Amino acid sequence: MRLRFAGAILLAVAAYYVYLPLPGGVSEPWKLMLLDALIRAFICSHILWSKMSCHVGNIFYQDKYFLMTIIDTFICSHILCDGVLGGVPSRIFQATGGRWPKRGVLYFHGGGWALGTARMRSYDFLCRKMAEELDAVVISVDYRLAPEAMFPDQYHDALTASRAFLSKEVAKRYSLDRKRLCVSGDSSGGNLAAAVAQELGSDVTLTAHFKVQALIYPVLQALDFHTPSYQQNKAVPILYRPVMARYWLLYLGADPSLQLALLANNHSALDQPAISPAARSHLDWTVLLPAERKKEFRPLVVETGTPGLLGQVPALLDARAVPLLAKRDVLAKTPDAYVLTCEFDVLRDDGLMYAERLRRAGVRVTSDHYEDGFHGCISFAHLPVMSAVGRRAVDNYIRWLDHNL
Repeated sequence: MRLRFAGAILLAVAAYYVYLPLPGGVSEPWKLMLLDALIRAFICSHILWSKMSCHVGNIFYQDKYFLMTIIDTFICSHILCDGVLGGVPSRIFQATGGRWPKRGVLYFHGGGWALGTARMRSYDFLCRKMAEELDAVVISVDYRLAPEAMFPDQYHDALTASRAFLSKEVAKRYSLDRKRLCVSGDSSGGNLAAAVAQELGSDVTLTAHFKVQALIYPVLQALDFHTPSYQQNKAVPILYRPVMARYWLLYLGADPSLQLALLANNHSALDQPAISPAARSHLDWTVLLPAERKKEFRPLVVETGTPGLLGQVPALLDARAVPLLAKRDVLAKTPDAYVLTCEFDVLRDDGLMYAERLRRAGVRVTSDHYEDGFHGCISFAHLPVMSAVGRRAVDNYIRWLDHNL
C-alpha cells in the first residue's frame, strides 16, 4: 500500500513537472511537453553536478555542447569526411553516383551562436538526407561558438567558408556546379546565412554567386522583443523569450545584466538617436506583417530608454548581426529565397518580416509557414523524438531545394 501511495505521488509530481499549458493547435503537444521536460531535467541535473546555481544561462558558459549532445546521442558515420572549408572546420556529405557536377548546399547549424555542431545527430541526419535526396554535396560548417567567440567571429567564419564554397578550387575538388549553389541555415544559422547572402550578393569580384538562400526559422533582429510572435509565444518551448535575449547578449559579447532592458525594449526607445527612422521602418511589424499574424497585439513603444545602452552594444544596429536592418538595395541583390516559419515560435515574425522586405525589394520569395510548428522542429524529424511537423517541414524544405536549385 505504501509503495502504491509513493508511486502515485511520484507520478503526480512527474505529471506536474511535464505538463505545460501549451496553446491549442501546436503539433503533438505531449511530445513537445516531454521534450521540454527532458531538456529542463538535464539542465538542472547538470547544474547540480557542476555545483552551479540553477540558472539556464550558466549552461552556455560551462558546457556549450552538453544540452545538444544529450538529445543527439548517436553520430551517423555516412559522410565523405571531416575537413576544413577556407580554414573553418566543416563536415562534408556527398551523394554517391548520380549526375556530375553536383548541386551544392552550404549549411549553418542553429544553437544561438553558442550551441551545436555539425556532428550532432540531428544535423547529420538533415545534411545526409539532403545529400541523398538532392544528389548533392552538402557542407555543414562548424563556426566558432560563444562565449569563446563573439560577433563578428561567427559571421567571419560563415563568410570565409562561403567564399571558399563559391571558389573554383572547391568546385573542382567536390565536382560542384557553380551555377547551382545554396546557402542555408536554421535559427542562428539562418541569421548567418542571411547575412552572408547580403554581403556576397553585392560582391562584384566573385566569379560565382549563390543561386538561392534557404532560411529556417531565422533570428534576424534584436530591437523589438514585443513583436506579436514574441508576445504570443514567450512561454512556448523550446525557445523562450528571455532565452533569446540572453543568446543575443552572449553573441554580441554584452553584459548579461542588460537582458531585462532588452526585454523591455529600452534599447529601442524613441529617445535613442542612433536608431534612424529608416531603421525603425525596416522592422515595423504593424506594416510588414499580415493581419492574421498581428491579431489583437499592440506594439510596445518606449518613450525613454536606458541611457547609453546602444553604446554598450553597438552591434545591435549592425546589419551583419541583424540582417533585418539591411537596406533595400542590399536585399535586392540577394538570391531567390525560401523562408520557413512556425506559428508557435518567438522568431516567427522575424522570418515573416524578412520575407516581406525581400519581396518589396524584388526578390522572389517562397514563404513556408507551419500553423502547428514550433521552434527547432526540424531537429526532431527523426527517432527517438520524431515530430510529425518536423518531418513534414524537412520534406518540404528539401522538395523546394530540389525544384529551385
